[in-house]
Amino acid sequence: MGIIELEHINVDFPQKKGKTVRAVHDVSLNVEKGDIYGIVGFSGAGKSTLVRTINLLQKPTAGNIKVDGKDFIKDGKQVISNKDLQLARRKIGMIFQNFNLLNETTVLENVAFALKHSKLSDEELEKKSLELLDLVDLKDKANFYPVELSGGQQQRVAIARALANEPDILISDEATSALDPQNTQQILDLLKKLNKKLGLTVILITHEMDAVKKIATKVAVMENGQVIENGNLKQVFLHPKKELTKRFVGGSLEAISTLSSLSLGKLGPDEAVYQLVYSVANVTKSIIVELYRETGAEASMLYGNVELLNDEPIGTLVVSVKGDPEKQKQAREFLEKQDVTLTRLDEKGNLYD
Repeated sequence: MGIIELEHINVDFPQKKGKTVRAVHDVSLNVEKGDIYGIVGFSGAGKSTLVRTINLLQKPTAGNIKVDGKDFIKDGKQVISNKDLQLARRKIGMIFQNFNLLNETTVLENVAFALKHSKLSDEELEKKSLELLDLVDLKDKANFYPVELSGGQQQRVAIARALANEPDILISDEATSALDPQNTQQILDLLKKLNKKLGLTVILITHEMDAVKKIATKVAVMENGQVIENGNLKQVFLHPKKELTKRFVGGSLEAISTLSSLSLGKLGPDEAVYQLVYSVANVTKSIIVELYRETGAEASMLYGNVELLNDEPIGTLVVSVKGDPEKQKQAREFLEKQDVTLTRLDEKGNLYD
């Protein structure tokens, strides 16, 4: 049983002339306590709409929702009282792309604002707010105003504020999209630290695959309102089943950009291009050397990269294999027997039809 259970969720938006648009279609997800669960997809995939159903900021049209053992929605109907929902929402923190800070108040007052309904004294309120700022390494900025901080620092304030009511779940809705790479990395590192230190369950909504690769333990890939693939991060990335996932994994988008810039032209009948994604820990020998030794097919490396998948090194190779049809067949059979994910690409780096 997960801390968040979504079953067969639909979200429909009424349009003119009696028409409807289905933004989320038959989605089921199970998020376990302590997960960093990445939900990834391009803009318009439905990921933010889906996640907003968790705390009923967006009510689903159909399905069941249970959070921390409590039923929120059954068969598309709200079963939790509004009073209990208000209390439950305090245990679900949220951070957004645009920070949503109060510019007229100090950093300390921004954090304290989230505790305005608490029974803490002014002294206790200040003490707790400072502790939260210390947790995100911004205690020295307590008396600054948001405009005096960098984007990354403002997001840290937003995170401190989201933690004020000691939530069990933190939803990050494109929280790094407006940040530069350095600040993005710092925020991701902070989320990972909070996950470990506080036992916080993190839902990471993003269109940036690199963010998911760096910290997620599990991932769901969304397209056109549906979850097309989900599961353990390593399993999904090393053994993708769907075309969109294959485009995302192993730096393939970067590989596509690289291959497009090479202007390879039309591939000949004796040439094929493959992308190989593999765990560096499991594949230690040179695949290209072994390929030639076993089949006699010549292979040239067009692109190579090693990146960390939640701290585990994952390699990507794009190779051009030359040889007559029989050698090509042998080469593919050899590669398919290796501990790699094999995808054929066209001369522009796109998935081969």
